[in-house]
Amino acid sequence: MSADTASADKPNLWQYLTYCYGRRLPASMNRWVAEDLAGDGAVRRHVIRMAIPPLLVLGPLWLIPASFYVHLEMTAPIYIWAVLMAVALNKVWRRHRLATHGMDPNLVDVIKRKRDAHIHDDYARRFGPRPEEAKWQQNSSPF
Repeated sequence: MSADTASADKPNLWQYLTYCYGRRLPASMNRWVAEDLAGDGAVRRHVIRMAIPPLLVLGPLWLIPASFYVHLEMTAPIYIWAVLMAVALNKVWRRHRLATHGMDPNLVDVIKRKRDAHIHDDYARRFGPRPEEAKWQQNSSPF
């Protein structure tokens, strides 16, 4: 792989920062995007990315002269809520990002399918293949 091809497959710093918060990358980087949004560590990366903006917004509140406890009471509930929402909505957001890049939103379930493959194989061995009507239930999309 040449240096030009490697740089085309991976975003530079500015592309990466804008991608983290919603910008679409060129189609030449779709493989990297799929790995980023559906590969190992995707949930961790998502939560870290979503934990940074509330820090930037709440950080200046610590400059107000007050006790440690007042600072904590002003910022901790908001920050904890923001991180909890990032965790709760991670799959929805990653599905949206995959769809934005023109990819299959069901890629977010790839790791889970690999992890649970032995369960499905055991089911098929014991009870036979699943009926065709069950296909629409095989993703975790809430919609």
